Amino acid sequence: MRVLVQRVRRARVSVAGEEVGAIGPGLALLVGVHTDDGDEQVRFCAGKCAHLRIMADDQGRMNRSVLETGGQVLAVSQFTLYGDCRRGRRPGFTAAAPPERAEDLYDAFCHHLETLGLTVARGRFGAHMLVEIDNDGPVTLMVENP
Repeated sequence: MRVLVQRVRRARVSVAGEEVGAIGPGLALLVGVHTDDGDEQVRFCAGKCAHLRIMADDQGRMNRSVLETGGQVLAVSQFTLYGDCRRGRRPGFTAAAPPERAEDLYDAFCHHLETLGLTVARGRFGAHMLVEIDNDGPVTLMVENP
């Protein structure tokens, strides 16, 4: 599992002109699921994202987690995180989990974030989405299972 983490002031996702998810300050998470991923990878990545100390403390230092600040999360599925661009000009996506498996693990990832105490807004799995991210910092990190 790969999760591109962005600290945001706000973020929103729309499908066909309809807003399906929006948050204020917190994290935008673009979530890619690998063919070999399972519950262990979901728990690891969700826990890592929830507890990353990348939110500002009172002195403006990255010293608090999104849980500590009461921030929100926008989670958007993104199979293109497993795009392989090493050959040719068209990326290959054979490392990305098939849609039915990826959707189950994406849902499990979002659910695990919620069980940790986060408010999670979501994109719409498999849809063409317009994602608007107001990156704060900017702070952008990649979280992957070990």
